[in-house]
Amino acid sequence: MKLVAPLDAVGRDDLPLAGGKGANLGELVRNGFPVPPGFVVTTHAYELAAREDAGLPTDLPAELRQAITDAYAALGGGPVAVRSSATAEDLPGAAFAGQQDTYLNVVGEAALLDAVRRCWGSLWTERAIAYRARLGIDDAEVSIAVVVQRMVEPDAAGVLFTADPVNGERERIVVEAGAGLGEAVVSGLVTPDRYVVSRDGRIAYRPGRSEVVVRSAPGGGVVQERGSGAGQRLPDAVVTELAGLARRVAAHYGRPQDLEWAYAAGRLHLLQARPMTALPPPPVGRLNPLRRRLAAVLLEYLPVRPYPIDMTTWLPYGPAGLMGRVTGAFGIRRGFEGFLREEDGVVYALTPPSPRPSARVLTAPFRLGAKARRYDPARWTEDRRFTGYLAAVRRLAGRDLGAMPWAELIRVPRQALDLVAPVADLRIDYLPRTGLALLRLLVAVKVLGRRPLFGGLLAGAVTRTSEANRALERLAELAVTTGALNGDPAGGDAGSADAGVGAAPAGGLSVAALPGAFREAFEEFLREYGHRETSSPILVTPPCWADAPETVLGLVRMLAAHPAPPAAKDDALDRLLAHPLLRSPGRAARMRRWVAAARAGIAFREDSHFFFTLPQPVLRRALVELGRRLCRAGVLDRPEDVFHLRLEELEAVTDETELTGPYGTRLRAAARARAAKREELAGVRLIDPAAVFPPAPAGGALATGSPASTGTATGPVKVIRDPAEFGKLAAGDVLVCPYTNPSWTPLFQRAAAVVVDSGGAASHAAIVAREYGIPAVMGTGTGTSVLEDGQVVTVNGDAGTVVPAA
Repeated sequence: MKLVAPLDAVGRDDLPLAGGKGANLGELVRNGFPVPPGFVVTTHAYELAAREDAGLPTDLPAELRQAITDAYAALGGGPVAVRSSATAEDLPGAAFAGQQDTYLNVVGEAALLDAVRRCWGSLWTERAIAYRARLGIDDAEVSIAVVVQRMVEPDAAGVLFTADPVNGERERIVVEAGAGLGEAVVSGLVTPDRYVVSRDGRIAYRPGRSEVVVRSAPGGGVVQERGSGAGQRLPDAVVTELAGLARRVAAHYGRPQDLEWAYAAGRLHLLQARPMTALPPPPVGRLNPLRRRLAAVLLEYLPVRPYPIDMTTWLPYGPAGLMGRVTGAFGIRRGFEGFLREEDGVVYALTPPSPRPSARVLTAPFRLGAKARRYDPARWTEDRRFTGYLAAVRRLAGRDLGAMPWAELIRVPRQALDLVAPVADLRIDYLPRTGLALLRLLVAVKVLGRRPLFGGLLAGAVTRTSEANRALERLAELAVTTGALNGDPAGGDAGSADAGVGAAPAGGLSVAALPGAFREAFEEFLREYGHRETSSPILVTPPCWADAPETVLGLVRMLAAHPAPPAAKDDALDRLLAHPLLRSPGRAARMRRWVAAARAGIAFREDSHFFFTLPQPVLRRALVELGRRLCRAGVLDRPEDVFHLRLEELEAVTDETELTGPYGTRLRAAARARAAKREELAGVRLIDPAAVFPPAPAGGALATGSPASTGTATGPVKVIRDPAEFGKLAAGDVLVCPYTNPSWTPLFQRAAAVVVDSGGAASHAAIVAREYGIPAVMGTGTGTSVLEDGQVVTVNGDAGTVVPAA
């Protein structure tokens, strides 16, 4: 067991021995990079000292003292830098920047041994413990090494990023520099000089302010001196050499790097290398209108970052996969595939698809025509494929997952995914007549000069969503008459992928505690509509209504507190039939048939989605049950941590007993590493909104976006970020939200207008807003961040603007 090892004796595979910093520096030394010489006091040394001291080391065993002082002498004595190197730092997804201690200009054996002890102690500071807890890293699994290097007295030093940390551009090197030791730059004591080096070698320079300079003090330690107050530009040749070194390091590690460097006596030195964390995805460049529209739709469907289990289950098989099959059937390739990119097993970027026609597109009109003649959307529920699908879903949903042995349970996710294939075929067959019916009606109302009636004509379609909304209204009326929710305050956490299954709202009522008559009606509602998504139809990880009933209770509470005004008579059809050209019985009858056909198409589009998601809760519950068993085996800490794993990784376990062996250990490590990476990316967007949505508003507008539903309305802003906040909306509020899906539609009955960060004119929110006749602005990109609760605004659905109310 090595207590001390020279830097060139360790490399990237020696993390358990040398910690993150030591392993990375040793890897650089081994590959010829200019790193100051030094050695590592290994994790074995820490464990020996901790064992002998029965806790945090205060004194060092004699053999360890001797090993460190011998290595120090071999280094030549003199000033050294002493840096902590924990086994959980400088890793992808866990930089641990500043969490452990570093001591500069340490002189003499006694000072060195004291600095080593203090580095060890920094593993147990409050900030380090809290940081590990946030990343889900077990304290018992962390150890620490210490790196000791010959001190460099630089003319200038600083940090370097091999990609732009703000916009993710991989073709730019960003260098920040200051006079003296790099501690002034790293700790933020100085406004550094900034150099940006492009791929072609051009250097853009911005001088800093050199407020202070940190230098080595005689006899040890460092001092702060007043700076010159102006930047001190490095020679272009030095910056170019530094950029070249950085690119070589990034190429060696295969990913963007965060480096610390120093320039002393005409030579460059690398002092640290670690993967860049929280790095935005690379810019996607200028998008054409089609790719921009597809990106807006996908962002509406991705309000949260997909988990690995999403990527290997519902995403490729659910609505996104279905649309890929539908577009592919008519000759369009790459319409809804491959739009998410992963790094370290975690989704980190959305790249808008680039649809391409195939040879099949030439024959598509003939196939569309044939299907339009054969398949009537008004009769789609009579199709044997649909009735067979319903029966298969009911059989699978009725099975007792908890009673299944592992070998049987692990097959359920694939069985649930296999069920959805017929729905794709149904959409392929019945959408052509839907499209033709809508196009025919649109052309007719335009010819008649009645285009504004189009939305109202479609609003008369009876869909499963409209039926669910009416059922919610009845629940709200029952809640008022029975006082069922009188003791249920607003609150709770719904819609989170990590929320407990079937959890009650914080401080509120569980379903079992609801009063009898209301509980029976509520449970009946969940049996009929409980498979509806709370967050996204293309992800399996967010709970559905039945798994997060507090979401529905929030809707009922909102509807009970703000009853809907009496429904206005739907007179769009009457107003259309009053047109002089439609007064003859024959023409009127024909127009009625055309409207009915268009409404049937709308109902098919909405209802096929409603039924398509029926297997989703079964799939999620099977995955969570697998997670429970992984918890029981000690592999995971919570059942929902199974979302960090991929389906094929779970399927590789053929028997539950395997979970206590090496494979269980690998699953645990994978889940933890991906959880840390996901936490790192928590504040990073999948795509720069500026690439998808309009530029920042000008001319007095608070937000701008795509016009989606005509008209203007004025009211106070109410920002609703997720289903847990549904109860906040009052009648007449301007609903401002990041996305919507069918579970949000009851809010539209109360809102004066809708403003959404994502989506376009064809998105769900836009369609529903037109049906309810309220103004809507889609794809603002920034609405939820620039608009504030209570702010009175006017929404113009024709211009796509949100302005302060006059």
